Amino acid sequence: MLEKFQNFDNKIIRSIVKIHKPSLNIIMILASKAGTFGTVWWVISLLFTAHSKLRALGLNMILAMCFSFLMGEIILKHIVRRVRPCHNLDEEDWLVSPPRFYSFPSGHTTVSFAVAGVVLLKGTPEIFLPILLLTVLIGFSRIYLRVHYFSDVFVGMLLGFVCGISSVLIFDYAAPILLPSLS
Repeated sequence: MLEKFQNFDNKIIRSIVKIHKPSLNIIMILASKAGTFGTVWWVISLLFTAHSKLRALGLNMILAMCFSFLMGEIILKHIVRRVRPCHNLDEEDWLVSPPRFYSFPSGHTTVSFAVAGVVLLKGTPEIFLPILLLTVLIGFSRIYLRVHYFSDVFVGMLLGFVCGISSVLIFDYAAPILLPSLS
């Protein structure tokens, strides 16, 4: 069964490699870097916390990022221990330096979709749509750059949404108690 998943993942990577070109490589590298350490999401959430009407949303995004990091990077990656596709490539085929740690699930994708889950439930369409587009771009960039398999990104997406939705439930319960000024 696992062999079928691996073959499917390999087939998707081979298909995506066919669309590689220098200009697209630059876009994908930039998208991936935006997701590294959740940088773009930390910037956005901190900007939101500085605005009184978006403060609760920004704080909830931070909770979702922390929760998704714990679930994906700290727990699941160290249980599954999947080797990244780039570790099976020759160095001249790398588009970016290969990450040192495990592949499953994609941390960039998990954190990104956790943020998207929060904004889906608590934000407005004007905020959600650009965040969703950036989230999808970051997830796709990880497959394009061959640092993740499709299944790493797909599970990261699902885990991220679950973490995002869970963090909304936790935040809605805890915020009135811990942060009464937000109510």
